[in-house]
Amino acid sequence: MNILKSRTSGVEEMMVTNDMGHPNYIPGTFNIYETGEHDRSISKNDSGVILVPQPTESVNDPLNYKPWRKIMNLTVLCFLTAFTAATSNDAGATQDSLNEDYSISYDLMNNAAGILFLAIGFNTFIMAPLSALYGRKLQYIICIVFGLIGSIWMANIKRPRDALWNQLFVGASESCAEAAVQQSLTDIYFQHQLGHMLTYYILATSVGTYLGPLIAGYISGDVGWAWVGWAGAIISGFALVLIVFFMDNTQFDRRKYSKPKPDGEVEDNVNKKETASEENVNITLTYQGSIVSDNGASEPMNSYWYDKTLFRKAPHVVGTGFKQYCKIFFTSLRVFAFPGVIYSGVVWGLQSALLTFYLTVEDDQYYDPPYSYSDAGVAIMNVPCLIGAVFGCVYAGVVSDWFNLWMSRRNNGIQEAENRLYFLFLSGIIGPIGLVLFAVGTDQVWSWFPTYLGLVFIGFAFGASGDVALGYLMDAYPDTVIEMMAGVAVINNIIGCVFTFACSPWLEAMGNTKTFIILAVIEFVVAFFAIFFIWYGKAIRKKTTKMYINYCKLRDSI
Repeated sequence: MNILKSRTSGVEEMMVTNDMGHPNYIPGTFNIYETGEHDRSISKNDSGVILVPQPTESVNDPLNYKPWRKIMNLTVLCFLTAFTAATSNDAGATQDSLNEDYSISYDLMNNAAGILFLAIGFNTFIMAPLSALYGRKLQYIICIVFGLIGSIWMANIKRPRDALWNQLFVGASESCAEAAVQQSLTDIYFQHQLGHMLTYYILATSVGTYLGPLIAGYISGDVGWAWVGWAGAIISGFALVLIVFFMDNTQFDRRKYSKPKPDGEVEDNVNKKETASEENVNITLTYQGSIVSDNGASEPMNSYWYDKTLFRKAPHVVGTGFKQYCKIFFTSLRVFAFPGVIYSGVVWGLQSALLTFYLTVEDDQYYDPPYSYSDAGVAIMNVPCLIGAVFGCVYAGVVSDWFNLWMSRRNNGIQEAENRLYFLFLSGIIGPIGLVLFAVGTDQVWSWFPTYLGLVFIGFAFGASGDVALGYLMDAYPDTVIEMMAGVAVINNIIGCVFTFACSPWLEAMGNTKTFIILAVIEFVVAFFAIFFIWYGKAIRKKTTKMYINYCKLRDSI
């Protein structure tokens, strides 16, 4: 409580603004409630929450979509997230059969998992610039096609290299769910709604991560391991249909819309320039092109096929846009200079690493005496993890949104990005307890209840940590979601890859209990390192404001 009191007491010393062009602007600090006389033109919801970003009056603005249309897009995004997470975790169901049929070693399959992690991380970063240049849908199409290729290859494994390299394509397919989905969510939902939306996203990730191996295990046992791949290929085809006919291309350039002043003041809407000065540095935000002077109120609705187009070049793309792609790609490397990206990547990446450890213990020990579980019995061990993840997602998503609004009211209407980080503390206690319960229960052959309770706690930390890590970063740097998430994906999956290669030797050298106690300590330390960001996060964001604005300006000018 002392932390909470110290951060929220008192009144802000300078005016808080949501306008990037203002000298007082700090990314991640939002005026979310009006506390006095403000511009009457500011859009708010029925509860008085200031809408960030401010919507236009255009019917084509994704923020103005009808609820059914938003739900349709959200459903497709969640399906893609769950499906790609499932295919990225279902190879384990084929290991025993591949070992028996083609003598493909478990070590090689472990190497394949490392390739999978690297493919997810680096393909996310490679794909990220596409959304700004060619519209939101192209990346989804490419990634699902990669998944289709990987699934067909999996169904036709004959040699060790087949088992290794099909995972490169399967991993590349999941990259669309690592950053593009978050970008799409920010296109159609407001800042104060993102916690709820991330709940659905992390829940979809959890469903795919935990139920994917369960379903794949039944498929492999009932109709053969090859049908794990064929099932993935069939569902990939279905996913392509969903993307083509039901997903909107939500790219929307709101810079060209001008909101009329309530007093009738006329603005120069051609080549509009807003110039702000901070620390003797001039920052100019420009928009060159046709300006919509009535804030889009008179715009006709786009046709069905225009909104569903698979490929839409941005107005500023020159030729094929290849040179611009390369410039944006190398410019995006700057995201690793933001401490929030590093911390969010470590928090989320640790969950990927822990996943490797407890799934490895399940696969290596629960088939043999004294447990002697069947394929179905081991697969069902994912269910308690999923149950925990559901509770973790609700806790860190829905509840954190309410907490954010409550904190904002106490803080004179100001929302700070670090508000979400308080929700890491509970997961930083429950997750380590779960790890120790599972490891000791496994070694001591306890009854199923404490061991499975440990898995529930582990799942809770998985859902809560992912929700908090991504939500914090999306709040802190809202105009660079896809680039920041791509950076998180690289860090996350490098950590996953390293721990995958270290997992089996570590467990063999130290055993379950000692290994998992060390992992529990690491998880506790990483979660409670949030205290540093709660105290110093705003100062860090203030220090990186110039770098952040310059990055946005450079990216948008390419």
